[in-house]
Amino acid sequence: MSEKPPYEQYFETSNQGARRERRENKQHVKKGGGLLEFLIILIVSFVLVFGFVRPFVVEAFYIPSESMVPTLEVGDRVLANKFIYRFTDPHRGDVVVFRSVEGGVGGVPGPFSGIRRLITGESAATVPPDLIKRVVGVPGDRIAVRNGVLYVNGERQKEPYLNDEFPDRSFAAPVKVPKDHIFVMGDNRANSRDSRFFGPVPQKNIEGQAFVRFWPPGHLGVL
Repeated sequence: MSEKPPYEQYFETSNQGARRERRENKQHVKKGGGLLEFLIILIVSFVLVFGFVRPFVVEAFYIPSESMVPTLEVGDRVLANKFIYRFTDPHRGDVVVFRSVEGGVGGVPGPFSGIRRLITGESAATVPPDLIKRVVGVPGDRIAVRNGVLYVNGERQKEPYLNDEFPDRSFAAPVKVPKDHIFVMGDNRANSRDSRFFGPVPQKNIEGQAFVRFWPPGHLGVL
């Protein structure tokens, strides 16, 4: 077999080099495009979560007290559905985040609670703290507590979620839950300031229904 003329060898070598360079460029673009795509998704997700999802649909809350032990421990973080009660009313057993009817400081702050104050112009002292409790009574229910036992419409309630390590022995006079209100209590009844003390909560104060605990990882679960 005769050798190719020098000029053909040159063009063949040049074509091979050009093809190799194009392949390398494509791989580089692909890698760069993948990184760019990831950054775009990250930015869009950030905008959706903190620009739309947080104020209107879902918000994260930190648990600072023991009032919901053993369901929620101090330091747990939960997600609250802020949209659900636009379509349905609260039900007994729901765990809800709501603005305190007593005012004060503390509560269950969201990670970016300062944004609300920035938008509304309110100071930290004028924004009621957020609390988290369980709904035990809805409009029309008659609520009473006798020696730590909850009665709804005269029926003793089974509450497997209560903190048995510190049983409650409190009493609360019978009360009828008004229209557009809920009666809330903590699962740690012996260490919870709730509707037994400050009365029924207006439904307009509800921030959302806590539906999942996402932190710490070992406590991940549905509420």
